[in-house]
Parts: sequence; C-alpha cells; structure tokens
Amino acid sequence: MTRLKLIKHAPGAPGLRLVGLGPCLLPCRGLFKLKDLLDEHAFWARNRNYANLRKLLAKSSVVITLWRNKRMVGFGRATSDGIYRAVLWDIVVAEEEQGQGLGKKVVEAVLSAPEMHKVERIYLMTTNRKEFYEQLGFKACKDQSLLIKTS
Repeated sequence: MTRLKLIKHAPGAPGLRLVGLGPCLLPCRGLFKLKDLLDEHAFWARNRNYANLRKLLAKSSVVITLWRNKRMVGFGRATSDGIYRAVLWDIVVAEEEQGQGLGKKVVEAVLSAPEMHKVERIYLMTTNRKEFYEQLGFKACKDQSLLIKTS
C-alpha cells in the first residue's frame, strides 16, 4: 500500500492555488487534482471552475489536502474569524478511500489548525454524513435554524 501524505497549507493555500503544489512541495497540478476530486466525489461541488476554486482557497483560513502519491484523495477547509465563529466546508474523501479513517484525519487536521484553536463555535452543514460528524463531537443544533438564500 502506498503512503499517505497530509498537507496543512498556509492560510489561503497560495502554493496549491497559484503553483499547484502537492506532496513534498512539488508542482503536481494540484488545482486540477482538487477539481477532479470534487467533480468525482462531491455532488455539491461538481463543475466548479478554476477561477472560483482559486477564490475559495484564497478566502479559506485553513486548507488541508490528503495525497496518495501524486493523487489527491482528501480535502477539507474552513473559514473563520479566529475568535467567535468558524465553518467547515468541502470535507471530501475519494469513495474508494473511505472507511479507513481518512475523513477523520482531514477533519482533525482542520480543527487542530491554529486558526481554529480559540473559536467559540464551529459550524458545518452536511446532507448525508450526520453520524460521521457526530462521532467527531459535533451535535445537531436545536436552538438554531439553517436558512439559505440562493442567487
């Protein structure tokens, strides 16, 4: 079995976003590999374009990628004010890699980032993985409502 490499990118992920850096800080078309991962394994994130992927990375406080050799097999990110609120976004693990604890590694890496240490509340939204996040300490919030406005 090939070795996994978890990368904690700098805020805004400039290496991934601008140069496509991957494992060992080598250029490997990382932005293209992120798009492939999202297109293949995240129904809510299919068909995002490269310009918008660069923007979402630039605005992210925490960016984590997980690699098996030169293939991106996991991704997660968060936005945060560093004090009161943070939101986890786009936690994805390739389907054939699921069930091995890799999603947990990605979420734990996001949560352990310095930008998340003193945040009062960390939010996330999920369509069909509620039980997975509950195992990691997240709870359903009964005193708040999710509202959405689409453009």
